[in-house]
Amino acid sequence: MKRLWGLLAISALCSVLGTGVAPAQSSGPSDVKVGILLPLTGPFAAVAETQKQGALLAVDVVNQKGGLDMPWGKVKVEGVVADDESKLDVGVRRFRYMLSEGVKGVGGQTWAPLAYAINAIVSRQPLPYFPVCVQAKEAFTKGKIAGSTFAAAYSPWTVGYMAGTAAVKKLGKKKIFFLARSDSWGWDIRDGVYAAAKEYGAQIVGYDEASLGTSDFTTILQKVKAAKPDVFIAAQFAADSVALLKQASQMGLNKEMTIFNAFITNVVAKGLPPAALEGVYAMHYFYYDLSGFEDKAVAESAAQFTKLFRDKYGYPPDAYAAIAYIAYMEMFRGYEHAKSFDADKVSAALMADGGKFDSVKGPAKWREDHQADFKYAAFLVKGKGAAEQKNEWDLFTVEGAMGGNEVLPPLKELGY
Repeated sequence: MKRLWGLLAISALCSVLGTGVAPAQSSGPSDVKVGILLPLTGPFAAVAETQKQGALLAVDVVNQKGGLDMPWGKVKVEGVVADDESKLDVGVRRFRYMLSEGVKGVGGQTWAPLAYAINAIVSRQPLPYFPVCVQAKEAFTKGKIAGSTFAAAYSPWTVGYMAGTAAVKKLGKKKIFFLARSDSWGWDIRDGVYAAAKEYGAQIVGYDEASLGTSDFTTILQKVKAAKPDVFIAAQFAADSVALLKQASQMGLNKEMTIFNAFITNVVAKGLPPAALEGVYAMHYFYYDLSGFEDKAVAESAAQFTKLFRDKYGYPPDAYAAIAYIAYMEMFRGYEHAKSFDADKVSAALMADGGKFDSVKGPAKWREDHQADFKYAAFLVKGKGAAEQKNEWDLFTVEGAMGGNEVLPPLKELGY
């Protein structure tokens, strides 16, 4: 009997103590880690540095408002940075190490094959994954893109389609010489350019390829000169495009035809003498100075992002910094809307309400293939010469923009 009274007393005491504490809400961590995995050494290091800056700025922005707004309170974010060295074995090993360290999401990659490999892992082990490179078109096909992978940039096919469309529709060119890179990047851009040329009635008058890392384009440029195109569109990127555009200028091709580098960044433009940059057209994922752009709301959004970036780093953001910033801000929005770090819940939250979201370059939405469909997918820019440049970062004039679902591969082509 004494034992019974003792148990009743303990039960009553617990009951009394319980009424003195507010009912517990859902609980969770007070801080989380997210991975930032990029090739910080090697051939893509300069671009990767800008991607890292964009990712870390997004971390700063969310922490400056106290952290992620989760049901149990504010959650601080730590960005864990690692070097993938643009090597599959190194990148996969370091990705797995990040997982073992408990990261709640990963973004990164400049080299598309590594993004493809990590996406395959995420397909089996769901985790919010946000590649910040331009991935091969094949990566977005149904059954290959992981349910928790979201790409803030598009495929090279879209780059080529926008470049070809801009050259024909906006610049009035009818005869195209196209130079590919001898890999999926170059071939996808080629297919996009060819699709635009067919759609809008332009003719391909010449074609060639050059491997990644080519430094001497003289022989190819002689072929271009002989073909007499209206426009020379090249798929080269980073150091390759610097070498190509310098040599095209030295050979005087810019006086005989329009030079169109399919996809460009400020890093590339800064590597060129103003004489070689002058008059070169390109598609730019994000250009920091949209002051003359017709959509004033987007111009203001870009200006606010540029100020944030300048205040932290001392110079304006480049295109790949914007890709990374948008990707991580969407990762964080996914956590907050899902009220969870669970990959499936985050994916569902991002796709809710038609996948709509706002970005530093205007409205967008996530498509079924988890490509971002931006109202302004890229801006058509024209390089400035020495006489036009007001400062070292005054590199381009913005001539227009392209975007919307029409610049992305049809979902039917991707198996949807």
